[in-house]
Amino acid sequence: MKKSHPLRRIVLAGAATVSGIVLLLTLKPSSDPAAASAEGTPQGQQSVAPQGSGGVQAGNGGDQTLTGDVVKTDYGNVQVRITMSGGKITSAAAVQAPTGGRSTEVSTNSVPKLNQAATAAGSADIDAVSGATYTSAGYKKSLQSALDKAGSSSATGGGSADASGSTGGSTGGSTGGSTGGGSAQAKTLTGTAVETDYGTVQVRITVTGGKITKAEAVKSPSGGRSSQISGDAVPKLNQAAVAAGSADIDAVSGATYTSGGYKESLQSALDQAGG
Repeated sequence: MKKSHPLRRIVLAGAATVSGIVLLLTLKPSSDPAAASAEGTPQGQQSVAPQGSGGVQAGNGGDQTLTGDVVKTDYGNVQVRITMSGGKITSAAAVQAPTGGRSTEVSTNSVPKLNQAATAAGSADIDAVSGATYTSAGYKKSLQSALDKAGSSSATGGGSADASGSTGGSTGGSTGGSTGGGSAQAKTLTGTAVETDYGTVQVRITVTGGKITKAEAVKSPSGGRSSQISGDAVPKLNQAAVAAGSADIDAVSGATYTSGGYKESLQSALDQAGG
């Protein structure tokens, strides 16, 4: 009995030693630095590589893509999108045009011609396509609104054009002129809206070097016969305003009210430019 006690102690001590060794062997892999680095590397690569390859910059040489307002006509909506480069229209396309029945045929025939005319003229001062009066008028209005959006960006000179020139009246225009470094700057001025018996007429002009370089009716009588009259008279009034350089222009035959409203709105725009 006395000899059994030391043996039991030896057996217990040996068992404890073996258990300790097993525990150490079990814990060692979790603290292995090689294993930790092997797990960390792929995560580091995946979080960096996509960031470096995803930072694409839109360096397109100054090209601008501008979409005009949607213009409603008696036969459907017209909306024009243009691309400008170096202040010039390089392409034009109608993203909306009247469709359905005869309208589809008219749009298919007229829109390509209007696109070509816009690119060639570089402005909204283009002729209507025969047989597509309403589509042509809507096209020109939407095209002009797209060009208006490019107004501040397309202006050149020592001083940048006043971005509020189209709505700032005479204040924005005079500020731009006084900081132009001696070079003539374009001012876009919108006349007052004039109510006539057949609808509202409102004229917007661009003045460069004291001369009218562009005129456009942003509002004109529409609906039924009025749309046809406006489609015929407004382009003639626009050309007359540019040619005369003033509101002293003749009324278009058959469009007395529209002509009177046009001249009154044109004069108010000129008054904002200082005459």
